[in-house]
Amino acid sequence: MISSSPKQPAKGPARTRKVSNTAMRINTSAAPMRQEDDPVLSRGVMPVLVTGASGFIGAHVVCQLLERGFSVRAMLRDTSLSMMFPKDENLEIVKGDLFDIESLKAAVSGCEDVIHCAAALYVGAKDVKRDVVDPSVVGVQNLCSVMDGVKRIIHTSSVAAIRSTDYENGKVFSRKDWCDDASETRNSYGFAKAEAERIMREWAKDRDVRLVTIHPSIVFGPILHKRHLEGSMSYLKHFIKGPPFVLDVHINFVDVRDVAIAHVNALEKGVDRERYIIHKEGMWMKEIGQTLTNNLPKKYATRKLPSIFAYLLAVFHPKLSVNQLKGSLGNHVGYDVEDSFSTLDLPDYDVASTLVDSVNSVKAQD
Repeated sequence: MISSSPKQPAKGPARTRKVSNTAMRINTSAAPMRQEDDPVLSRGVMPVLVTGASGFIGAHVVCQLLERGFSVRAMLRDTSLSMMFPKDENLEIVKGDLFDIESLKAAVSGCEDVIHCAAALYVGAKDVKRDVVDPSVVGVQNLCSVMDGVKRIIHTSSVAAIRSTDYENGKVFSRKDWCDDASETRNSYGFAKAEAERIMREWAKDRDVRLVTIHPSIVFGPILHKRHLEGSMSYLKHFIKGPPFVLDVHINFVDVRDVAIAHVNALEKGVDRERYIIHKEGMWMKEIGQTLTNNLPKKYATRKLPSIFAYLLAVFHPKLSVNQLKGSLGNHVGYDVEDSFSTLDLPDYDVASTLVDSVNSVKAQD
């Protein structure tokens, strides 16, 4: 199945309704049945370790696990960030750092299930090795060194590990593709995500462990903390606090709530060693602005900035570069999600609700 918009119906669909010109998403997805050939998950007994629990995806994974009745061990570098989580007797907060082996040993101890969300996406990072590459590559090496007792691993990768740095306009990528042409200095994020996944797969190759990798496109949705305003949500901040024009840029995105559901359902339903692309829709920035205008009581930017002015802007913008725009202005790619939505039992919904919920969530931080 090729997404922009998966057509397969999913069990327990999310319904979208309009109230006061605002789209509201209601999640009614039920917990899936566990695989007969998979060891019984010790729900409520042995905790599921979530690394990167304070990140945008990780925080939603923690909340989804708690909602399903799992015992959760959330690993945070800064334990004060635990305030973003609901009070729950099944939630354990531990201080840990991917660069601190001893803290990783303590975090993994007693866990058979690990959801590895910890990574970094810094738009416009100054030191890409320190801020982007090392958290993924060195981080996963360190984590693998302490996971001997783990039985199931859900590894958060990205479509960046699938999409090549150079591609033909309109190309559709699938789970069989790999980002093989990136480096630390050219498409550092794609390099980091692909390399981290390779390390994880190599580690799991000869071990009695079930490994599933999740590959979301750009992640939008309600933020749980102001720190989630960075990274992927920077694209939507443009419509709230940016100039009254848009770039001729195409954005592939998915709802963070679906990404969280995919991680949790993968514990029980994900096929060993499989890669799942979690992607919902591809829209031009102009279309996103129009969708927001149609669903919210305000007009949002829809006027495209001519390319020559876009390149001029990139010279002075701290998070843009001329090279970055060369590869993205007027170009688009797609992703074949194949059976990801049906296998992982993901809900169907109106993408307008994702955009509206995202923008309302960002506004609430002001």
